[in-house]
Amino acid sequence: MAVGVLALQGSFNEHIAALKRVGVKGEQIRKPEQLQNVSGLIIPGGESTTMAKLAEYHNLFPALREFVKMGKPVWGTCAGLIFLADKAVGQKTGGQELIGGLNCTVHRNFFGSQIQSFEAEISVPEIVAKEGGPPSFRGPEVQVLAEVPVPSDKAAKSDPAVENVEENAASEQKVIVAVKQGNLLATAFHPELTADTRWHSYFLKMLSETNQEASSSTSLSSEDLSFSEPPKYDLPIFQQ
Repeated sequence: MAVGVLALQGSFNEHIAALKRVGVKGEQIRKPEQLQNVSGLIIPGGESTTMAKLAEYHNLFPALREFVKMGKPVWGTCAGLIFLADKAVGQKTGGQELIGGLNCTVHRNFFGSQIQSFEAEISVPEIVAKEGGPPSFRGPEVQVLAEVPVPSDKAAKSDPAVENVEENAASEQKVIVAVKQGNLLATAFHPELTADTRWHSYFLKMLSETNQEASSSTSLSSEDLSFSEPPKYDLPIFQQ
């Protein structure tokens, strides 16, 4: 099993080290043709605007979009989440190009700049069910995998949808920070910067399941397939 890690900028070395700890070799991806040699891809955290400019310079976006459309597993962490989202708000002037495919809107720099980064305990029931371990993590339907509480006043200032929060509302609301949609996994935080490898193991199981489905699938005509519109989530989503 070969796993690619987009190696333009950011924490790609940390992802490769985490993959090594779970017995898998990570391949650095910098050119479109290198995607042909991997079964899945991790897009690391970093500076999303810089990564987008480098990806555009190396003509990677068409190949990355095709990789997603082919149904191969892709995991985006932080900046990688922004890359995978269908829409991003809070971008720098002029915006940036996105890969898309993940049916959500992500709020860039919602928690502040990099110097405002923090650690927090995050409840991860889905990861616990699949990978075991402690019930929290430090450090086509969209499935919510993890949430983190934020003060209500920050939620109201950051999202027009919650500007009219009632005075008696709870002092904290939950923000979605990890989701899964089909072959796409996305986290707003950095598992690669911790010693906890459960997220990487979870992603590798997504690869195994995809490979098994591909080997056992049969051809179906378009008349045999019915598609329903999946629910669309905006990230972060505030829940009282």
